[in-house]
Amino acid sequence: MSSHHIVRDDQEPALIIANGEACSQELLEQLLEWSPLIIVLDSAVERVFELGIKIDVLLGDFDRGFDVNYYKEKQYPIEIVHTPNQDKTDLEKAFDYLIEKKHKAVNVIWATGRRADHTITNLTNIVAYRNLLKIVILDDHSKVYLLPTKFEKWYTANTILSLIPIGKVRGITTENLFYTLHNEDLTIGYRTGSSNQTIQDGIVSITHKNGDLLLMECWD
Repeated sequence: MSSHHIVRDDQEPALIIANGEACSQELLEQLLEWSPLIIVLDSAVERVFELGIKIDVLLGDFDRGFDVNYYKEKQYPIEIVHTPNQDKTDLEKAFDYLIEKKHKAVNVIWATGRRADHTITNLTNIVAYRNLLKIVILDDHSKVYLLPTKFEKWYTANTILSLIPIGKVRGITTENLFYTLHNEDLTIGYRTGSSNQTIQDGIVSITHKNGDLLLMECWD
């Protein structure tokens, strides 16, 4: 599908392909176009090979059996990273790999859908990487990332935005959202900011005092 590697000074985010529900070809090609590094988790490698994607790094615990020579012959050159630690998910290990290699940002696809436990874990675990790696998880219906304590971005009117706290988030204030928050708290499982939307074209402002707050840009 794509050989990627048309990159400008390694400024673009790396790309991780996990093993959830596949995204559209259009989204996949958009992300491949400028990604300087493509990492595939071992559980997804055969699905990725079927799409003809050039892989840079194959990473995982390889707990289903693994033949190094098979993958090196299948696609050369490729870096094989064996990460047997069972205390972290393969996606977290891929984040650790990127931090070690001094990457600053990454897009992640195929990380949602299919098993609910994997989806929840993938979305919530990104909070552990605050200030270490800018992580964006994308699928065909949403774009998810962790907010700084002060956030401003321009959106068109009626854009669906969901504020999802990981644990408790205190002192949230918003501007240009239909359901406005004024120094209020959100707590996962009790009160969240799901399916809010912009009032008009313009800047949306979201601030919070402390806690881990995810923003989900959503479309149907």
